[in-house]
Amino acid sequence: DLRTALEQNQLTLYFQPQLDLRSGRIIGAEALIRWFKPDSSKEGGKFISPAEFIPVAEQSGLIVPIGEWVMRQACATAKKWHDAGQEIRIAINVSGEQFQQSDLVEFTRSVLEESRINPHLVELEVTESAFMEDIQQTIQKLKQLHSLGVELAIDDFGTGYSSLSYLRQFPIDRLKIDQSFIRNALNNSDDAAIAKTIIGLGRSLNLKVIAEGVETEQHEVFLLAEGCDEVQGYRYSRPIPAEKLETLLASYTGDLSFFNTKI
Repeated sequence: DLRTALEQNQLTLYFQPQLDLRSGRIIGAEALIRWFKPDSSKEGGKFISPAEFIPVAEQSGLIVPIGEWVMRQACATAKKWHDAGQEIRIAINVSGEQFQQSDLVEFTRSVLEESRINPHLVELEVTESAFMEDIQQTIQKLKQLHSLGVELAIDDFGTGYSSLSYLRQFPIDRLKIDQSFIRNALNNSDDAAIAKTIIGLGRSLNLKVIAEGVETEQHEVFLLAEGCDEVQGYRYSRPIPAEKLETLLASYTGDLSFFNTKI
């Protein structure tokens, strides 16, 4: 079914806004894949959760062509926004399997050229565990990707096995705090300490830090007090279709209290 979904355009992208915490501006959006599976026995069909189909994609090897589809679609959509005057960064997840592909750098270059998007408005997110497969090869590949002009982020930071001695060698622009630490930061001192440490580490290494999983105003206040740079989460918006994000970009004034009423 997943192979059919890829062939018959059943996959689509939703986008979750990313905000600069100090200014309140929407500065980016993470592209997140969704699958609407037609079903003749039900009205139209149903959405299949990424938590259900991503592991299948990884086990079957389909995660690589799916990842390539996501990069093409995300860059094409972001270029459309940019042409309309909304120059926000597009964040694209790169799976461990896709990161290990020998042609990743060349493929990324071809997508950038094909979409004609400004590379500095594209960010590739890779998890810590993918970085640690082969350190020297990782450093070389990251440098090659960075030379294309794209930004690079370590996704789910704090859950993997990064060595700090290697971290300073990676040409990384951003650390992304895993949502599990943010979710429990207000009632778990250990998670709060980890979040604070990552923010401090980012500041020391001149890296931007973005927190995902920000769900409440209290989370926002905590992160602002600790000096976190950027945020995303249900506090601001669930992942939404491209057209709804365009509406949000047109109506949002930069005042974070806008989200107290929910969109």
